Amino acid sequence: MNHIGWEEPFCGAGNNCFRIGTDADGNAYIAVSGAEDRYLTDTREALANLIRDIKAGKADHLL
Repeated sequence: MNHIGWEEPFCGAGNNCFRIGTDADGNAYIAVSGAEDRYLTDTREALANLIRDIKAGKADHLL
């Protein structure tokens, strides 16, 4: 398994916190903070687009 470097948690107001991580191969990961052993993975670009949409309020129900 690749080593995942996790960023600081991002927390929405009154919602779960999540973390974004990357590995040396450029793969991106997202997980609920505190449950980093159960993550989703995709390309960094796809996860970056997801985060931008969440921050823009397009998918705030996912947090």
